[in-house]
Amino acid sequence: MPAGRQANGNTESVDNYLKAILTLGGREENRVTIKSLSERLRVAPASVTNMLQKLAAAPAPLVEYERHRGVQLSAAGKRRALEIVRHHRLIETFLYEILDYPIDEVHDEAERLEHFISERFEERIAAKLGNPSIDPHGHSIPTMEGEMAARESMLLADVERDGTFLIDSVSDRDAENLRLIEACGITPGARLRVRKSASPAGYSVSVGRSSRAFHLPREVAADVRIVRLTK
Repeated sequence: MPAGRQANGNTESVDNYLKAILTLGGREENRVTIKSLSERLRVAPASVTNMLQKLAAAPAPLVEYERHRGVQLSAAGKRRALEIVRHHRLIETFLYEILDYPIDEVHDEAERLEHFISERFEERIAAKLGNPSIDPHGHSIPTMEGEMAARESMLLADVERDGTFLIDSVSDRDAENLRLIEACGITPGARLRVRKSASPAGYSVSVGRSSRAFHLPREVAADVRIVRLTK
């Protein structure tokens, strides 16, 4: 993937802004509000506004920002965001599959390393792993050309009736939740039988052919994405 680095984008902080905008904008690339960016990055709204203004005013803008209308990535900003996401997910996969890191530790390590690896190192990791298309959490890995497969899924926390589902992916942002998810055997590609609790507290779930049921609190269920199976 082309490096896509520019004078106004060669910092860890800027990369984090671009990734956050990419994620919050979703597949439709919707405009992202200052409030949502502030909450995700845990940065004061005034600091967010200041950064976006700088990125939008640069000679080669990484974002398109309008006051009261939020922000979108420019073409250059999207390329860089996808490059960083690719780095992150390849590093996670390498740490998990080759170095035997626990699943709940790979995210933080990848966060530290993703900004600094070279294109050659990126290519060598991808080749060593057999050019994977998903990371250990089930998230799509962007291609070298900056393309990322679209996936249709829903949050387990949005399930309103019992059923059988295919686990699509799990969030990597909360290590404690991830440890609980792993303890329940919830992994991408496995089947998940779900029964909604009588109270809004959570779900009763069992994985694969196992008859053992686990209680999954609603806040943890919000970190699991699933696809309903018709049969």
